[in-house]
Amino acid sequence: MFLLRYKEILNELVKREVKSRYKQSILGYAWVLLVPLINLVVISIVFSFFIRVPTGGVPYAMYLFAGLVPWMFTANAITSATGSVVQNNSLITKVALPRYIFPLASVLAKIIDLLLNFLIMVGFMIFFQISFQWTLIFLPIIFLVNFMLILGIGYILSSINVYFRDVENIIGVFLTMWMYLTPVLYPPEMVPSNVKFFFNLNPMTPIINSYRNVILYGVVPPWQSFMYSLGFSVVIYFLGLTIYKRLSRNFADVI
Repeated sequence: MFLLRYKEILNELVKREVKSRYKQSILGYAWVLLVPLINLVVISIVFSFFIRVPTGGVPYAMYLFAGLVPWMFTANAITSATGSVVQNNSLITKVALPRYIFPLASVLAKIIDLLLNFLIMVGFMIFFQISFQWTLIFLPIIFLVNFMLILGIGYILSSINVYFRDVENIIGVFLTMWMYLTPVLYPPEMVPSNVKFFFNLNPMTPIINSYRNVILYGVVPPWQSFMYSLGFSVVIYFLGLTIYKRLSRNFADVI
């Protein structure tokens, strides 16, 4: 109901977000494709020649890309959502809009990047002769859990960032640490057994594993751990909405 009522406004905010990101850029939207490809090449060289990573018979470049694409979507969407309220301060103080819409528009804009990167992944799968599995039908479910987690975190960070602008500056450090604690560059089997319990508390671990399982191996998501991510994401989403609703009452005065 909310989305239908403000569909046009949301659509315009998403368009503005996408256009402003690459405004006055020589390569423009090509950066959406170049950034993950550069990361892929650099990391693949390191982990293919200097550090051997077991990938179950899948080329490491493909293994990495299947985890890197959803992770980059997660990190970029959270970063964008964190600054969304501050960046739209003129609209918040002058126009009567539902304030929930700003972090949502920022996250939705990143889906375009995700889709473009998935197209590159399809090209890699064809190049490496990796079969397309029936388990790809689970991708929408995995994405929705991923999206809910991102949006919940986005609501929390964007609302706090209005009051403490340091949040926008330190989010990059937090996301870098989170990436290394998530099996993006390596398989979960490489995690030492004495810290595996804490490692599995990371909600992104089952999400990344699920993406890889359904894309590369034709294996259904690990439902037990995936349900943990689902529950965690639902809690974070509603917690984020609650915090955002409470703090947004004073946005116009503070911003």
